[in-house]
Amino acid sequence: MKRLVFPALLAITLVARADQPEPGQLDASPTLFTVMAALNAAGFDAGLDAPNSHPLRKEVREELARREIPSLAAIKQFVAEHHQGNATAELGQYISFALTVGGPPDFVQRKRDVEIPPEALRLQEFSKLLAPFYKEAGIAQLWQRAQPEIDEYIARYHAPVTQAVLQVNAYLRQQTSGFKGRHFQIFIELLAPPGQVQRRSYGYEDTVVVTPSAEPRSFDIRHAYLHYLLDPLSTQYQEILDRKKFLARHVQRVGRLEDSFRDDFLALTTESLIKAVESRLDHDPGAIERALYQGFILAPYFSEALPLYEKQEQSMMVYYPEMVGGIDLKTEDARLSRVDFNAGPPRAAKPVAAAAAVPAVPAAPLTGAAKTLDDAERLYTARDLDAAKKKYLEVLEQTDEKLLHADAYYGLARIAALNRDPETAVRLFQSALDLGPRPATKAWVLVYLGKLTLAAEEPEQAQQYFIGALKVEGISDMARKEAENGLRASSKQ
Repeated sequence: MKRLVFPALLAITLVARADQPEPGQLDASPTLFTVMAALNAAGFDAGLDAPNSHPLRKEVREELARREIPSLAAIKQFVAEHHQGNATAELGQYISFALTVGGPPDFVQRKRDVEIPPEALRLQEFSKLLAPFYKEAGIAQLWQRAQPEIDEYIARYHAPVTQAVLQVNAYLRQQTSGFKGRHFQIFIELLAPPGQVQRRSYGYEDTVVVTPSAEPRSFDIRHAYLHYLLDPLSTQYQEILDRKKFLARHVQRVGRLEDSFRDDFLALTTESLIKAVESRLDHDPGAIERALYQGFILAPYFSEALPLYEKQEQSMMVYYPEMVGGIDLKTEDARLSRVDFNAGPPRAAKPVAAAAAVPAVPAAPLTGAAKTLDDAERLYTARDLDAAKKKYLEVLEQTDEKLLHADAYYGLARIAALNRDPETAVRLFQSALDLGPRPATKAWVLVYLGKLTLAAEEPEQAQQYFIGALKVEGISDMARKEAENGLRASSKQ
């Protein structure tokens, strides 16, 4: 049975599973199929007669109704005892369960209790019922018979999903699948009610479950893929974002906003950024105002910051701390204070003839020395210093561009500092400074030089470096804070 995997350029890192064969990134799950077969046999009818319900669902239900299944009575009782108030929640808890257990024939829990979401934890005993049902109902044979229809439906998604992933990777300048060890998976489930897209993120696994629909849900999959790439960045740079949390007070004035965003500033920040990225990709500036009135309060900031990101050469993974560090509390607080969230967006003025908009083109993937520098930064962030040093040196060989040389010397200097070689670090930082680096790099070079000079007990020289950093136009909030702290420390020596 053939399963579809994205092209090598878009390859998504897979995490080996010992208990079942490795699926493709766009696939169907025998575990999820079994869970949905059991639900349908137990009388779960939500969306059964809806226009987009897949014929396979009724075929499987009719086949199961003809079979003698001793375990079905217990399954019906279990489903009745765990009934939820609406079909989406009902389906959702069983999707969560299916994604936290191993495959057939045993369906044993494959995650630790601390990693199992509450809705799946409540269904743990379902594993004991599912294992005999799988054998008694002949699910293995039904699964094999269903493959042609499953493959046909997956084929509908291959082109739009590939395009969505390519579009995001190009815009974020994403050369790999994100953080090492993370895994992005899309499952198609034809036995479920139509029109559902449910995303789960457990540990290092991000999974999207898509049910039948009239058209492929490529927008929702692209949205989930953006979460997969951007969620870890908000966690990695939580210290920076925590300093911006003051702005979350404005969310309390928003009438309709999910608690998951209202109570989690990191999630709110990521969703705001995703709304802004989608606005750029879809050439839809009006999406920013809609996002703002929905409660995604940082969408306007990111919509203004992304054009600056597009003009520079770093990937989003590298540029992210500078971008979120640039959130100015006073400016954003003033902006948000003027918003009447209860009134909703102002009515659009009567349209007038306008010049044709020039479509924004996603930034091209990095190549040459720029890509080597990006690789070096990733290795440095992972603290693989020897490999990072090698890449920084390659940049010096691959190009004569001063800005890239300055960034490479800045990287080499940081490695020297981590290796407790202050003399080499000072020399390399000075080399970066002499090349006229970009403002963000210049500010950090001066901060580092100030710290090294202060450690050498030269407070007056250190003060000059810190003052120089504070004068750099475009200094990030994080670099400014470090310079201010250094200035205070040097004044006390």
